Amino acid sequence: MKDEDFDLLLQSAQEAVEISQGKRKPARSFHYDIKPSEVAVIRAKTNKSQTEFAHMIGISVSTLRNWEQGGRTPTGPAKILLKIVDDNPNYVEKIVQKIPAYSHA
Repeated sequence: MKDEDFDLLLQSAQEAVEISQGKRKPARSFHYDIKPSEVAVIRAKTNKSQTEFAHMIGISVSTLRNWEQGGRTPTGPAKILLKIVDDNPNYVEKIVQKIPAYSHA
């Protein structure tokens, strides 16, 4: 590795530590907020019951119900997956059906 590349990598690592410690703000961040009512609307786009939808995206039915009723909010990868389902529910269904463990219960 060139010295110049190593220096950039080291600087980046130091900045990451400062961001995690709250000493520096990240240069950019991404926020995808999903309201409880939106979760139900996204599920409706798939024409699936709560049980079918929960199974499709790999969560428990109780988690989905909590999301839809506002008791909890989807976080992390779940939020991203819900946004993808919202944007193209047929594509997600097509992809999920290719997973060997997936079956229509």
